[in-house]
Amino acid sequence: MLTKKQHELLRFINERLKEAGVPPSFDEMKDALDLRSKSGIHRLIMALEERGFIRRLPNRARALEVLKLPESSTPASGRGAGRFSPSVIEGNLGRVRAPTPRDRDMGDDRPGAGVMIPVMGRIAAGTPIEAIQSRTHTIAMPPEFLGTGDHYALEVRGDSMIEAGILDQDTVIIRKQDTADTGDIVVALVDDEEATLKRLRKRGASIALEAANPAYETRIFGPDRIRIQGKLVSLVRKY
Repeated sequence: MLTKKQHELLRFINERLKEAGVPPSFDEMKDALDLRSKSGIHRLIMALEERGFIRRLPNRARALEVLKLPESSTPASGRGAGRFSPSVIEGNLGRVRAPTPRDRDMGDDRPGAGVMIPVMGRIAAGTPIEAIQSRTHTIAMPPEFLGTGDHYALEVRGDSMIEAGILDQDTVIIRKQDTADTGDIVVALVDDEEATLKRLRKRGASIALEAANPAYETRIFGPDRIRIQGKLVSLVRKY
């Protein structure tokens, strides 16, 4: 499934190729999608290329070829369309609640009882990448590793959080919430375009997204540019 911005860019490129025979420039794409910078266009093109919708032609400046269009000409609609706001809960999937006395009598609060958590794609801990909005599979987590609330999982790409013990290829477990305190490690959506895993710092009226690797700089944003998508509560690592 494409995000709204990915769908808009693919449609714009395809229409320009039909009209003029050449793809639009990055500046034209930025203006058409009303983005603040060309870096957002680079990320969208990479996402479309990874999903097999376009191909960059070698040895030709700004040359793009549209390989296919989505089966539906209409992007995903409804609440959260075009944004990283995964529909992580189906029934009680990924939800942990405090056990009731009846649960205890039935043995449902026993340690090790697995809660199925949906893995919703990749998250950047380094160079920004698009977060995927569709569930790929599920993993089982002991409820004592989660706490109450709704949860989803993301596969980490990048090394910007290594000093917080989060490595490339790890799977992080996120409790779905839209607020966080200073010092929390969160999934933050920047400008409704890029999702990243960083430590949150509140600096007056601004918000800082802080890496845990000295090779990466802290990024400062106005509060209107950041949406919190969840808080890190656990981590899974395969050896």
